[in-house]
Amino acid sequence: MNTNLGFKEKFGYGIGAVGKDMVYMLSASYVLYYFQDMLGVNAVYMGIILLGARIFDAFNDPIMGVIVAKTKTKWGKFRPWLLIGTLTNAVVLFLMFACPPSLDGPGLVAYAAITYILWGLTYTMMDIPYWSMIPAITKGGKEREGLTTLARSCAGAGSAIIMVVTMMAVNFIGGALGGNTAKEIEIIGFKYFTMIVAILFIIFIVITCVSIKEDSTVNIKTASVGDMFKALVQNDQAMAAVVAIVLINCAIYITSNLVIYFFKYDFGGNKWFGDYTLFNTFGGAMQILAMMILFPVLRKFFNCIKIFYIALFMAVAGYAVLFALNFTSLQNVFILFVPGFLIFAANGVLSVLTTIFLANSVDYGELKNGRRDESVIFSMQTFVVKLASGVAAFIAAVGLPFLHLSQDAPTDADKTFDFSSTVSASSKMGLRILMTVIPVILLFIAIMYFKKKYVLTDEKLEEINEKLKASK
Repeated sequence: MNTNLGFKEKFGYGIGAVGKDMVYMLSASYVLYYFQDMLGVNAVYMGIILLGARIFDAFNDPIMGVIVAKTKTKWGKFRPWLLIGTLTNAVVLFLMFACPPSLDGPGLVAYAAITYILWGLTYTMMDIPYWSMIPAITKGGKEREGLTTLARSCAGAGSAIIMVVTMMAVNFIGGALGGNTAKEIEIIGFKYFTMIVAILFIIFIVITCVSIKEDSTVNIKTASVGDMFKALVQNDQAMAAVVAIVLINCAIYITSNLVIYFFKYDFGGNKWFGDYTLFNTFGGAMQILAMMILFPVLRKFFNCIKIFYIALFMAVAGYAVLFALNFTSLQNVFILFVPGFLIFAANGVLSVLTTIFLANSVDYGELKNGRRDESVIFSMQTFVVKLASGVAAFIAAVGLPFLHLSQDAPTDADKTFDFSSTVSASSKMGLRILMTVIPVILLFIAIMYFKKKYVLTDEKLEEINEKLKASK
């Protein structure tokens, strides 16, 4: 492009990230709950489906990247696929949360598998061109970094919106449309709330496509599976960043998958979804503020590596406080704001840092290997985040059958029923261990691995940049 990006282009690109991550968070956080708790699909089957879909992505993502790169139209190579992927993904998203009530047994499992795999395929169809578009609409340098940061922040806002409003909206819509029991209300509510999210998703991406004019002459090197492994093997700093991303996101997604079970079957009460929404409202706000305010403030005093460790130990401390509170008489949701702040704020900071570490590894790889694998390394980010969500969902799903959370809950319970009254103390403790201890173990592994492998300090990066300038 010959001109700097204006407000219209920045707004258009950012609003697309909001819609894109609203859809992603709705699927990542609620598809297990919807099929397992609402419809009764065996949790282990759901875990296998969710993990299997991510393995499929290992081959699907690179193929889609090649297809996008070879596309040539008068509208560019990215926007057509961005729009096609959005339209098909929105339809599949709605179908996934609108399961026909007549299905049961193997038919229900098949429906869950088909719709979820199709959802992942169509999401990739949209997500790869969205992020790959950045080099086609920016001139590089600070403009490119600024747009990337804006998009990441907007994506965080989209995720936070879903965290905040979902269960309140589901219960309101389901009740307004005639649901009688708690289960009927949630099934109906998820169906029509998903329809609203899907429509907003389409509108937001249309705004993106209309607002952005890409340089159709830009060529993007696409990454094959072989390219990805080669880039990781030859760039040990990219490997360190990728492993850290997988471990951190596994920990976070285990919690996000199980927190709804915690509020429904442990924290309890006949208005559990109100407390759940309030907690997520606070957490979502902390996550966004951490990205926008906490990280820049910390950056004035510490380098990125030190901030990384600070954020990781914040998250560990948050999980420790949450686990300790489990031995008290949890009555007030505001008590949970203490661990909530530590975990959500840490996640916001870590999401910024892991992107920075990946970017740093590109410069390192250029100096070490004489090749700048920017597109290859960043194409892995979408895959590894989805892989982490699949692994986390599998861990959560495998653990749920042993907890017997919904086993004794009446199917005809109304929306004021206290589901926690049907759950044994041992099941509650098992849930607390699964959602706190396992993530802490993963975070400690991330700390030890990163400390041993990642060496790109600020001084090292300055040295690398000087050598790269000298070589040019």
